[in-house]
Amino acid sequence: MYHNPVMLSECLDGLAINPEGTYVDVTFGGGGHSRAILERLTTGRLIAFDQDADALVNSIDDPRFTLVNQNFRFLTNFLRFYKAFPADGIIADLGISSYQIDQPDRGFSIRFDAELDLRMDRKSALTAREVINRYAPEKLTEILKQYGELPNAWRIAMKICDARESSQINTTGELKEILMPFAERGRENKFFARIFQALRIEVNAELEALKEMLTQTTKSLKPGGRLVVMSYHSLEDRLVKNFVKTGNFEGIENKDFFGKLHAPFKPVSRKAIVASDSEIESNNRARSAKLRIAERNHDE
Repeated sequence: MYHNPVMLSECLDGLAINPEGTYVDVTFGGGGHSRAILERLTTGRLIAFDQDADALVNSIDDPRFTLVNQNFRFLTNFLRFYKAFPADGIIADLGISSYQIDQPDRGFSIRFDAELDLRMDRKSALTAREVINRYAPEKLTEILKQYGELPNAWRIAMKICDARESSQINTTGELKEILMPFAERGRENKFFARIFQALRIEVNAELEALKEMLTQTTKSLKPGGRLVVMSYHSLEDRLVKNFVKTGNFEGIENKDFFGKLHAPFKPVSRKAIVASDSEIESNNRARSAKLRIAERNHDE
């Protein structure tokens, strides 16, 4: 198993686990959440998803456990296939897993010089190299601005386009060298983290997949079932926050004549749960984590 999952006890408490229930871990990764859930089950079941074939090496030998090597956007189909529909709880720990970051050749970490890949599913055709070398300046700008929240996205995109005119940009090191003039001194890592976040989201269509998965939870969870989602950047958290509050991604409240809010979920905690200072000290990844917990309404 890889690193301890962020806010593990808070996630497990959020699921309110019934030992005989059916649970879904849509982001298996190193298997930390799945192992902890299985410890709390007796006759219950756990279905886990991970689109990264490398995650299969972390699979758990337990008759109550099934690992599906697919993107979580296919949640409903596979829960029906495995007769695990509807479930008692669904957990999602978004973003990249620790084991992906620690593999130099995948290009997920800015610590290593590696191929511009960033695919979570290696069977996918689109790589970060393709985005960097083939996308039009306008499209690159849109990605950097929208997914990386970079204010000078157009200038960065034009720098990339100018550089690729002379030779193709193939590695994370080459891209960093080209963009180093844009990085504020002392905050280089933060700048490049945003660049690579933008590319990763585009390559893996992460926000579209997240929307599809969340939309399916309204049918895939039993009334009273729990949805537990941890996100690591504002783009994801905004989608999750709006969805658990209103049932849509724009955050538009749907109220009846009497002012009663109609939504498939009700938030269990009013605000996002964040990690304790001691956890942040021992696990740097916890610093940006926001945990939201919701319960499936009975009357929607």
